[in-house]
Amino acid sequence: CSSLAGIMLLEVFLLLGSVIIYFLFYKKKEETLPFKEGWWGKGQKPDAEEDTTIRPFKVETTEEELSDLYRRLDQARFTEPLEDSCFHYGTNSVYLKKVVSYWKNQFNWKKQVEVLNKYPQFKTKIQGIDIHFIHVKPPRLPEGQSAKPLLMVHGWPGSFYEFYKIIPLLTDPASHGLSDEHVFEVICPSIPGYGFSEAPHKKDFNSVSAASVFYELMLRLGFNEFYTQGGDWGWLICTNLAQIAPNHVKGLHLNLASVSNFGFTRLLSILLGRYLPGLFGFQDEDVRRMFPFLQKGVYKFLMESGYAHIQATKPDTVGCGLNDSPIGLAAYILEKFSTWTDPEFRSLEDGGLERKFNLDDLLTNIMIYWMSGCIVSSMRFYKENLQKGIGTQKHERLTVQVPTGIASFPNEILHTPQAWAQKKYTNIVSFHFMSRGGHFAALEEPELLAEDILQFVGKVEKEQLWRKK
Repeated sequence: CSSLAGIMLLEVFLLLGSVIIYFLFYKKKEETLPFKEGWWGKGQKPDAEEDTTIRPFKVETTEEELSDLYRRLDQARFTEPLEDSCFHYGTNSVYLKKVVSYWKNQFNWKKQVEVLNKYPQFKTKIQGIDIHFIHVKPPRLPEGQSAKPLLMVHGWPGSFYEFYKIIPLLTDPASHGLSDEHVFEVICPSIPGYGFSEAPHKKDFNSVSAASVFYELMLRLGFNEFYTQGGDWGWLICTNLAQIAPNHVKGLHLNLASVSNFGFTRLLSILLGRYLPGLFGFQDEDVRRMFPFLQKGVYKFLMESGYAHIQATKPDTVGCGLNDSPIGLAAYILEKFSTWTDPEFRSLEDGGLERKFNLDDLLTNIMIYWMSGCIVSSMRFYKENLQKGIGTQKHERLTVQVPTGIASFPNEILHTPQAWAQKKYTNIVSFHFMSRGGHFAALEEPELLAEDILQFVGKVEKEQLWRKK
């Protein structure tokens, strides 16, 4: 009997030992995402070592390209909008005519090229394709301080240009009335297939591929530890980067956070959260933004996600038309800058586009897509990320342990309460409901976003949070 008890005790110890070993070693392994070593160039991968040179780059345009554009604008064929339809059916062509008139007669692309070239730009080959990025260092540094590297990643249908208004606030905060306790050097790459980064020539280039490429870029620039920031696809790419290299990413700041795993508690919170918010960790602002869920969640998603379904299934079909017509391209992109900035703008004939932006900025972003011919490859990113289905990929199941800051803007296309976000981002050190703003935060509200990034980094640095792993 005593020997039987001894055997049982030994089995219990073995079982406990196995559990401890699993949590100490295997679970630790499971918590990082494998670096995705790809080769995205044309044809077969050459045997020769890749050229890792970092080359200066400037945006340039030929007279032929511009005359071709103006010819197409002159030959525009518009469809009359329905009476009183405003932006409810998409971009209103009465307003679109005004945009095209401004584009032809007042918009000075050559001047905007100078604006684009005011920050140092570069290209370097990574995994077979040319990666474009801007790298802005501080004009001055306070005594005894060094600049903190910050990788900022855009989304669709944006570009690296989205960050032009926020960069000076981060690289020279004191000159803009902000605290200079932390000063950044900012690196903004173009996602492969967007802007001036070469498009992948092979299938399956997804957010993990982009994160791996950008990780390699940061290491190539000599940054072993750095911060990351993103919204839209930048949210997912920076999230994946924090999962791949948690010991190198000091902090992750997001102005959009989404979680794809629907558990029973989350479903219950959708049903009952309006009535029992405290039970599910919801704040009053969460309730205001989310409920009634049928209207603000399901219906809003169905109304606004048609583009994503097309791009996640047949991007090349619609992309061919947009790549051939500057006006089609403008209509497609402007609609997103209207509705994603404020859904109420759908009820205005001009889509409210000039309330938060000016036409020079909007057309500069469109021109980056037009001149680089990247609309099709930018849309393919949806297919590469979504074709296997939501919730099926490894990165969706893994948590993020690095210190995380979330700036939650009221007009963002989807709202994720902190109670949901912290299931994925287990180390949220800063979560703020922003007073105003929508999806294109860096371009709409650069001051608000810069302040939130600065306070988040201040918190991480003061408490040395990235060291506590």
